Amino acid sequence: MEAVELALRTALHTAGAAGLTELLHESGPIPTSVSCSCGGKARYKDMRRKPILTVLGPAHMLRAYYWCARCRRGQFPADAARDIQGVELSPGVRRMIALVGSECSSFDRGRQQMEWLADLEVTAKAVERVTEAIGADIARRQQEIVQQAMQLELPVAVGQPVQKIYVQMDGTGLPMVARETAGRSGKGEDGRAHTREAKLGCVFTQTTVDEEGRPVRDEDSTTYTGAIETAAEFSRRIYTEAHQRGWGRAQVKVVMGDGADWIWNICEEQFPGAVQIVDLYHARQHLWDLGGKLHPNNENSKRRWVMSHQHLLDDGKIEKLVAKLRSLSPDNPELVAAVRGEANYFERNAQRMRYPEFRKQNLFVGSGVIEAGCKTVMGSRLKRSGMFWTVRGANAMIALRCCRHSRQFDDYWEHRRG
Repeated sequence: MEAVELALRTALHTAGAAGLTELLHESGPIPTSVSCSCGGKARYKDMRRKPILTVLGPAHMLRAYYWCARCRRGQFPADAARDIQGVELSPGVRRMIALVGSECSSFDRGRQQMEWLADLEVTAKAVERVTEAIGADIARRQQEIVQQAMQLELPVAVGQPVQKIYVQMDGTGLPMVARETAGRSGKGEDGRAHTREAKLGCVFTQTTVDEEGRPVRDEDSTTYTGAIETAAEFSRRIYTEAHQRGWGRAQVKVVMGDGADWIWNICEEQFPGAVQIVDLYHARQHLWDLGGKLHPNNENSKRRWVMSHQHLLDDGKIEKLVAKLRSLSPDNPELVAAVRGEANYFERNAQRMRYPEFRKQNLFVGSGVIEAGCKTVMGSRLKRSGMFWTVRGANAMIALRCCRHSRQFDDYWEHRRG
């Protein structure tokens, strides 16, 4: 049965590709000249053949070739009209490649998927190039929107009022090729960096709570944006995403993250007046890490110490927690520094840790959405064993995966057609 199915598919594809070849040939009156980008006129020279791999298999097209004597460049207007300028893969094939290239564990795996599922033979390098080209184009379009936002040229967001809107931010290290980390210090044994931090942001809304009064994220409301870039560049990126999602129409605005200074600097700059919340589970982890340093060889003692302090954190009594930490006087100078550092961390973020008040407002107190995003959007594709990226390649993949996980991939292709 399988052999018959595959044989019929191949035969139908062959027949379809032959029919598509006939449709692709330029016919009718051919203009004797067309406008050139240099401002001159390009004159018709002849008809030229171009091979194309389509979703039905190999095909080809005959189209008019024009030459501009002024700038001494040639052009194929039909290629630009059909979105195949400079490539020999149809838009449909490139879309398929972008999907498998951004989803599979490797570009070679994507090549296999194209062969097994679509009966199309492409190289792993072609999968890599097409995937990165599509991702780079998505990233370029995103930057255009960011620039419009910075110049206050975005259209005013209109629509229904948003009850609660959240912005969450985080960073995760991505493995890079050596030249991308040259001269950077890192946490490795050799003191050199082997990763670059990619920043990821998400925006989602909340309208309801469950039977127990816990907040419920609106279904399919989460969108992502991210890149390997400076905090200043990311600040403009996440502002644009929030603006497009209706930040200005929201009744309650919340920014969430861990204790990283760059997150709260962005919040102060781009989202003044927003409720600021440090992820509760991240804050708890600070206590567990300190407990492990104070009681490195006794798990029970560590647990008892953490539990004797965690209730203060959960109850939002941060000043009491800080006082207890500052009352500690370990003999080891390294432990003294660790305790002081954690006390400063909680003191600095005290107003962002009033968890009972946040719960009374039916707000989220955990940043699980962005934590999951770092794993699903970035980690599952860009942090696999043996992978090393360039900044350009990683940013292209991040843009493509953010687009897909934000359910905007179909919109992107519609925009290309336009």
